[in-house]
Order: sequence, then structure tokens, then C-alpha cells
Amino acid sequence: MSALIEGQQGPWEYAIGLEVHAQVASAAKLFSGAPTAFGADPNTQVSLVDAAMPGMLPVINQACIEQAVLTGLGFGGTIACHSIFDRKNYFYPDLPQGYQISQYTQPIVSGGAIAIPERTVRITRLHLEQDAGKSIHDRDPDRTLIDLNRAGVALMEIVTEPDLRSPDEAAEFLTRLRALLRWLGTCDGNMQEGSLRCDANVSVRRPGAVLGTRTEIKNLNSIRFLREAIDVEGRRQVEIIEAGGGIEQETRLFDPDRGETRAMRTKEDAHDYRYFPDPDLLPLELDGAFIDGIRAVMPELPEARRRRFVKDLGLSDYDAGLLTAERARADYFESAAMGRDTKQTANWVTGELLGRLNKEGLEIEAAPIPAAELGELIDLVADGTLSGRMGREVFEAMWNTRRPAATIVEERGLKQISDTGALESLVDELLTREADKAFEYRAGKTKLLGFFVGQVMKATSGKANPKTVNELLRAKLET
Repeated sequence: MSALIEGQQGPWEYAIGLEVHAQVASAAKLFSGAPTAFGADPNTQVSLVDAAMPGMLPVINQACIEQAVLTGLGFGGTIACHSIFDRKNYFYPDLPQGYQISQYTQPIVSGGAIAIPERTVRITRLHLEQDAGKSIHDRDPDRTLIDLNRAGVALMEIVTEPDLRSPDEAAEFLTRLRALLRWLGTCDGNMQEGSLRCDANVSVRRPGAVLGTRTEIKNLNSIRFLREAIDVEGRRQVEIIEAGGGIEQETRLFDPDRGETRAMRTKEDAHDYRYFPDPDLLPLELDGAFIDGIRAVMPELPEARRRRFVKDLGLSDYDAGLLTAERARADYFESAAMGRDTKQTANWVTGELLGRLNKEGLEIEAAPIPAAELGELIDLVADGTLSGRMGREVFEAMWNTRRPAATIVEERGLKQISDTGALESLVDELLTREADKAFEYRAGKTKLLGFFVGQVMKATSGKANPKTVNELLRAKLET
């Protein structure tokens, strides 16, 4: 998708900001001890606090605070030592208390950025808030049903500046943010389960002009839908403006089946929510030791690890980028490469392993071959016990049987023949049998070497060491 929209009256530029809602990876909700596991029966994970029973007071979950601080440190934000929880007053049919506890005037994280290939995208803030429940409209023709399992689940809302200039840039940013959250372990990034959702603020303008009026597209639950929704909305706005109309600040929904956005409600401003500090919660005070303790256990970040893979391990930029796309992938590679040739290990991980995982739609955590066992297979290929072709055959067997390479090699008699004496007798027999072709080779038809190698490999059922066979044949044919 183009970065510019070609209208009837010339090009238009996108200005896009995102509001990403990431569910905090925690066992309990933000202000209660109710569990957060996905897929439970409706209304089975609801505490008295979540149900807003009289006299029930919220109690902050420290684990959620730690996860928010870790995320802020991950994208280079400034952690506030003093932050406040506010009440956001709004009609929530699926939030019994009738308001949302969020942060507005003093969020827990300010600033930071994430780099994408085209530019650096500034992050305005990260604040914590509680999620609402779920309204279900398709179970009963006359009533809306409410499931409060999600009510009170901790969310990190990560808001960007309007720095993005195309649907593709927005998709790339969300991809990289999701990868960072998963890397840090602060959100599982599962958009299908609603753990990561995105709202897009979209406006158009002439290139370089002041920002136009924005609309907000709510609840985009896939990166593909994010890209499509921004493209559709941008073109809709250009058509309206060029026809002499104006853009109304409003909230819209994206209909992927019809490929259109439609109005949901007039967009509210901050004063419409009547924010005020929640009287049931004291200000959140964090000291330097608390923040430094989280910084001390923060894992090596993806970009730093990618640079190390290139500089210290000699990998290409492409392989290093592929291996650091996910933390589990990078961990797997380093474990498999320990004490081995890193480039050869990278070839096996990016080639055979990732290829098979992609084919079966699996994450690397579900790989049936542990990193140590892949390393043992690589050793068998490196020391000549197995040829490359035989190694791939053993890999397939390891994947299907979940048995180690050495056991499969022993049971199937797959050891490569590298014994010069055994191979030399085969070569001598071959050259005697194919004396006419040997004569032709010596007369200049050197391409016949492939024929001779193939005959030896056939005679050994592919177990002969190709390098040794080549060396023997050349020595005898060129004598």
C-alpha cells in the first residue's frame, strides 16, 4: 500500500497514531485476586471487587506494576516515581462499577520509541487500566448477555505520536511492538484471544501540512485488519474532503467483510470522561531501587542481541534478524550453537527447523526436537558420520519419533562411509568396469566425474562420504 493517497486533486499523506491495548501477563487481575486464564466458563473468574459489590475496595497487583515498568524500560521510556490512578467516567454496560480505573494525568511511563525501517516512532505514554467485560449479542434474540471474566484484567495502553505515514508502517510498528512485549514476557501478544488489540487514529493532509481532523478505528484484532482499515479510512477521508465536505471527529468500526469503516459514536475528548483521582487508591510511589531491580533482571533486548550475533558470532544481518525475531528462537539457537560452528547451526535452525515449524503453524516452544538434540545431529554431520542428505533424513525421523539422532543412526545403519580403504576398492572396481568412460575422462570429458561419483553413491546406498569419493576418483583418474 502506498504511503500517499492519490486523490483527484493531488496526493494526500496519512498521519497515523496507534493506541495499543496489551493485556498484562499476570495470574491475577489489576485490582483483585481473580484469575485471568483465557477460555473459562462465563462469569467464573469474577471477584466481589470485579462485580463492584458495596464496600469492596481495589488493591493494586504489584506484579502488574512490575510488568508495566519492564515494558517501559524495554522501549526506553521514563518511569514515573509518582503516578496516579483516575476514574474515567463513561457508560460501561459490562463494567459493573460504572467507571474505569485508568491513568490520565500522571501515567506510569512517559516517552520512549520503537524504530521501524522507515523512521523512529515516538511513544507518548504507557498507562495501566482495567479492562471491561464482554457483551454477547448473538446468544439471545431479545437480550444482551454479559460475561465479566475480563472485567478488571490489567491492560497496558501504549499510545504513539502520529508519526506513522502509511498502513504498512502501522503494521510494521505493531509487529515490532508485539515482538518486544513477547520478548519481555509482559504480554503474550495473542490477538486471536484478545490479549492484544489496537485502535488507530487516522487523519489525512497535504504532504507537510498541519494535521487534519482524526477519526479513531476501534478494536482491530489483527495486523492485517489494521492495515486494511487504515487504507480504507484514509481513502474515505480524501473523498469527503475533495468533495467539499469535512471530517467529523468520531469513533468508527471496521467491517472486513464489506471493506469499509462505519460510524460508531462521536469521538469524546478527555473532559467528556470527567477524570478525577480515584479516592479508593493512593498515588503509586516507586523508588529508584524498585526500578533498578527490574532493570537489573531485564533480558538482553532484541536489537542488542541481533548486533551481538553479527559481531561476535559472525552471522549475516539476515540470519541474525531472523533468529532474534522471537526471544525463544534466539534462546534455542544459542543453546544449540554452544560449542559448535555458529553459521552451520544457524543454517539448521533457520532452514530445517523454522521451515518445518512454519509448515505446521507451530511456535518454536512446541518444537519436538530440543536444542541440545539438534546440536548433537549437527555434530554428526560436522564430523562426517552423516552426509548433509542423511542429516536431513535423521532430522525428519527425530521430528516424527521424538528420539535422539544417535539412536536413529544406530537403528537404521545410517553412518556415512568415510573409510578410504573400503571406498578405494569400490572405486577400483568401478574404473575397471567403466574403463571406456575413464579413458574419455582422461581425454578431456571431465564432466564424467559426476557419473563416477553417482555410481559409487548408488553402490553404497548413499552412505559414502562424497568428499572422500571425489578425492579418490580425482586421484585415480588423473594419475
